[in-house]
Amino acid sequence: MAKRKGKGPTPKAEDRHWHGKRQKARAVKNSRRTGTPTVGPGARAKPREAERPTGRPAGARRATGEVPELVTGRNPVVEALRAGVPGTALYVTSGTDERVREAIQIAADRGVPLMETGKNELDRLTDGAVHQGIALQVRPYRYAHPDDLLRGTAPLIVAVDGITDPRNLGAIVRSAAAFGATGVVVPERRAAGVNAGAWKSSAGTLAHLPVAQATNLSRQLKAYQKAGCFVAGLAADGGVTVADLEVASGPFVLVVGSEGKGLGRLVADTCDLLVTIPMPGRAESLNAGVAAGIALYEVSRLRA
Repeated sequence: MAKRKGKGPTPKAEDRHWHGKRQKARAVKNSRRTGTPTVGPGARAKPREAERPTGRPAGARRATGEVPELVTGRNPVVEALRAGVPGTALYVTSGTDERVREAIQIAADRGVPLMETGKNELDRLTDGAVHQGIALQVRPYRYAHPDDLLRGTAPLIVAVDGITDPRNLGAIVRSAAAFGATGVVVPERRAAGVNAGAWKSSAGTLAHLPVAQATNLSRQLKAYQKAGCFVAGLAADGGVTVADLEVASGPFVLVVGSEGKGLGRLVADTCDLLVTIPMPGRAESLNAGVAAGIALYEVSRLRA
């Protein structure tokens, strides 16, 4: 299959027709929070932040070479193999159990090397975890650089903030892949990363959609804004519904927070606008993966 070509570099923010909309959106957001008028004598300008000192670039990925993850237990190993989790070795102490034999068969079909080992050695490898005589070694995930997600003239990037459950991360990646996103960016610290749980809930889409790590998410969002992207954060108190966000048709970053805490303060302040999903029912909030799926559907409709 021929490789799809991009349509050229992303224009600067000031060269895009929605640049003025971003400034207005920021003024409205600040007015809603502080009660300060956005125009007129009482308006208050937002202070210009100091330039970031030179050094490590915004969003630089950490070094690779992490210790491979081990999935242990008969059922978890079989489920991981069925989900296409990239295993590098399958360790077994015996092949007499039905589930173990099934895991061996799937691993053989996928070309995963089989390593016969003793119980004591498997105890050592799994650091004393309950393994039931079987463990799958998972290849460390190689994260992309955040700048790699700026592909084409109108990239669609999903940023996650405060997501600590790998299953939620996997579900968000699955939705992002389904609705045409160019990638997902996650914080490097205090957040879920790509592990076996994320692989399983992504239903294999992690093999096709890049995930990048940012050392500082709010700083990376500012870098995306400087590159010409409009950044909108999902929040219960957002002033605009996702379905009405016409600016999403251009270079766009959707920021999704956790179900409990939502977006962090610094991340919310960095967003050009906070948007919401109308919920006429009785639910007070949505699971982060579900909310991301609904919002991305609306965004894809606007971009069609």
